[in-house]
Amino acid sequence: MTDQELIKQLLEPTTRQKAFKLLVDTYKERLYWHIRKIVISHDDSDDVLQNTFIKVFKNLNNFKGDSQLYTWMYRIATNESLSYLKSKSIRSRLNNENMHQQMVDRLQADVYFEGNDIQLKLQKAIAQLPEKQKLVFNMRYFDEIKFKDMEKILDTSEGALKASYHIAVKKIQKKLSTD
Repeated sequence: MTDQELIKQLLEPTTRQKAFKLLVDTYKERLYWHIRKIVISHDDSDDVLQNTFIKVFKNLNNFKGDSQLYTWMYRIATNESLSYLKSKSIRSRLNNENMHQQMVDRLQADVYFEGNDIQLKLQKAIAQLPEKQKLVFNMRYFDEIKFKDMEKILDTSEGALKASYHIAVKKIQKKLSTD
């Protein structure tokens, strides 16, 4: 089913529920892992994913179709994740960087984290990146999103995204080589 057909069914009251179930089934895993890379905790990721799908459902009428449906949902998931982190840092009275580092430190104890020492070191190196570089690195390296699509998701020029990615890679390489 094409995006246009799915959107048509989502907007039609008689097919809305079935189409939304299809939408969730199709995209929940990819969106979950994108969110998880940002908020790190499994439980927090589930909450943000649920909020993302609620926002998608409520805003379907606003989807203009100038990008793929997934790109639009990815942008919503990214914004929901960043809003969640900002809210969490305010509640915990930590700056974003310290809070994110604390979350990565807890990653080893997370029963849902299946990584080895190398993956944990990589996650710690990523956690130390500025927010924009972290997003760009995760989207390009793990999700293999093209810079052209990332441009729409993050509302940033392709050149700036490529520069952010390059800088992030260099910082991660340096961090991994010193640890």
